[in-house]
Amino acid sequence: MRHQRQRYQLSRTASHRKALVMNLVKEVLDHERIQTTEAKAKAAKPELERLITFAKRGDLHARRQALQALGQDKFVVYKLFEEIAPRYGERPGGYARILKLGPRRSDHSEMVLLELV
Repeated sequence: MRHQRQRYQLSRTASHRKALVMNLVKEVLDHERIQTTEAKAKAAKPELERLITFAKRGDLHARRQALQALGQDKFVVYKLFEEIAPRYGERPGGYARILKLGPRRSDHSEMVLLELV
């Protein structure tokens, strides 16, 4: 039973959902802004903020945790720790925002921008 479960399922299996969220987070860290559906953005935002918190900590264990979460992508982890995390040194949280764009023309899914603040 799914009582009190808070995660988004997104009509996918667990492995597919994990890969989807990982790819969304990688793209946000790489481009600093992506356009996606509202449900996917809401699923990816907590993971993105957790990784930025790891990067603010900056130790080796945090770097290894980020590598594991991002699928061993060293270039994205380097950018996260060296360029993105120093921007949020004094900020206690809320590193990403979701801006609504309106419905997609083809299927009327609510589209949003997921971007770093």
